[in-house]
Amino acid sequence: METKINRRNWLKSGALMAAGLSLGTSKWNATDAHTGEVVSPLADRPVIKARLSSNENPFGPSQKARKALMEAIDDSYMYPREYTQQFKSMIAKEEGVTEEHILLGAGSSELLMASALNYTLKSGAGSSIISADPSYASLMRSASQYGSGWEKVALTKDYAHDLEAMEKKVSEKTSLVYICNPNNPTGTIVPAAKLASFCEVVSKKKPVFVDEAYIDYVDNPKKQSMMEAVRKGQNVIVARTFSKVHGFAGLRIGYVVALPETVKELSKYCTGGMNVCATSVRAAIASYTDADHLSYAIKKNAESRDFLYKVLKDAGYEYIPSHTNFVLFPLQMEGKRFTEEMMKRGVSIRNWEFDGKQWCRVSLGTMEQMQLFAGAFKELA
Repeated sequence: METKINRRNWLKSGALMAAGLSLGTSKWNATDAHTGEVVSPLADRPVIKARLSSNENPFGPSQKARKALMEAIDDSYMYPREYTQQFKSMIAKEEGVTEEHILLGAGSSELLMASALNYTLKSGAGSSIISADPSYASLMRSASQYGSGWEKVALTKDYAHDLEAMEKKVSEKTSLVYICNPNNPTGTIVPAAKLASFCEVVSKKKPVFVDEAYIDYVDNPKKQSMMEAVRKGQNVIVARTFSKVHGFAGLRIGYVVALPETVKELSKYCTGGMNVCATSVRAAIASYTDADHLSYAIKKNAESRDFLYKVLKDAGYEYIPSHTNFVLFPLQMEGKRFTEEMMKRGVSIRNWEFDGKQWCRVSLGTMEQMQLFAGAFKELA
């Protein structure tokens, strides 16, 4: 039987999630909907000198995007229908699909939530979503609010997706298979050919959601992307966000590319781009084709990553080689304590516990921020 949900409860739940309220925590704490971090009230927060916990692009939007954003203010009293249509047309042309294959959102988070709702309510009680563990959990957390189960599949010994084990997990009760590639928090990537083969086989049984939030940081993103699976008519959803390499984390814009019938289904649970503000979409249009700025941001990201690698090596620490704008490495002390001690020194980072180890994830910042991390890290290492 399909899970029942009324519009008022859905909107209430969506509002809570958008606000990042963490049910089950004290009323003074909230959980950031995008990073999973526990956020303290403003008055209690320490001064952060290096924010390396949210996988943002510290180099920000391009100058072309900033100019377009400022110009958009003059006519931002109007709904940006023409510009959202223009943006969809640009994406369609670039990816070799029709505009009916594209669904816009205020960041990819809105679209992850829409997918969670669609497939959970469509599959009904007892359904579950398969994903790697650990991986980005936004979609699964959203689905769990409506009764979905979560089948977690451990990563390989190299901390990458175990596609073979994930395929074996697929059953009648599976509603969706979620793959974050490159993966968050490990920064690892599944080779394109291997993932394409997986999508071709599994999508015949169940829909496959491929979250490509960090795809721009990999070598040859077009080759690595699963857009070709959509072009072939496979039941695959590819999600993209401007929050990473484009530097739009605070501007909120993203999209999915999927079969037109899938787009129609997901549209029931989101606004189809009406949540995207005029300034953001105008800036996104300018940034989408600004290859020079994207190359610059990727180059600076690589410089910060290499610097961090050296800091860790010099301190005798190992790390997981990253294809993203963050690096995960095993700690030699309790993770929560390490995070707290770094925060006392003005550096925010994230910690995990899995595979019997304590881990730290460091988002890559400017060189000045990375040097602040290095100074604080050396006091604790």
